[in-house]
Amino acid sequence: MLLEEEGFRVRATPLDHRTPCLGFAIEEGMHINVWKNRLLAMGLQTGPWLKEMKRAVLAGRPDDEPVLAWWKEHGVIHEREVMLGELKAQALQLVQGQKICYVTDVAFHEDNLRRVVELVRGADLLFIESVFLDADVGHAQEKKHLTARQAGTMARAAGARVVIPFHFSPRYAGREAELRAELEAAFGGPVAS
Repeated sequence: MLLEEEGFRVRATPLDHRTPCLGFAIEEGMHINVWKNRLLAMGLQTGPWLKEMKRAVLAGRPDDEPVLAWWKEHGVIHEREVMLGELKAQALQLVQGQKICYVTDVAFHEDNLRRVVELVRGADLLFIESVFLDADVGHAQEKKHLTARQAGTMARAAGARVVIPFHFSPRYAGREAELRAELEAAFGGPVAS
């Protein structure tokens, strides 16, 4: 763990590229959307109390925990106690945050494959090097870089949702579509530009 803040965390894992390199994962926390119209239907108003309620949800507090909803209307403070579970069921939408990963300068072997898969498992977006075509796999091994097929294999094994290839060798100038096609064939999912 490199960094952990209230709304996100950054993790890294060492990778072999003759010298140590790092792969990165940035993971957002859960998003909590409040439906104002549903709050109103419950007889509640928005207010500063929502911040504490969101903290309780993110902390995994039990559904039977009371939440003090309060707001000021026409100079009068209103208070009402409501159960956290009732709010979650009727007025909140919980949305998982995104996971964005970045992997480059990495040799293709079992240890790196394991480390990359553990780091990027379930990534929404995976930026991954695709330096060489698989026809040049010997050169890729010598340079300790991935072929597009190897990058697609890693992405598929990790269950990434969308892959964005980059770090193409200059030898493929004008042939980037071939690299993307090779990655897409191995990955079996969406490849972005």
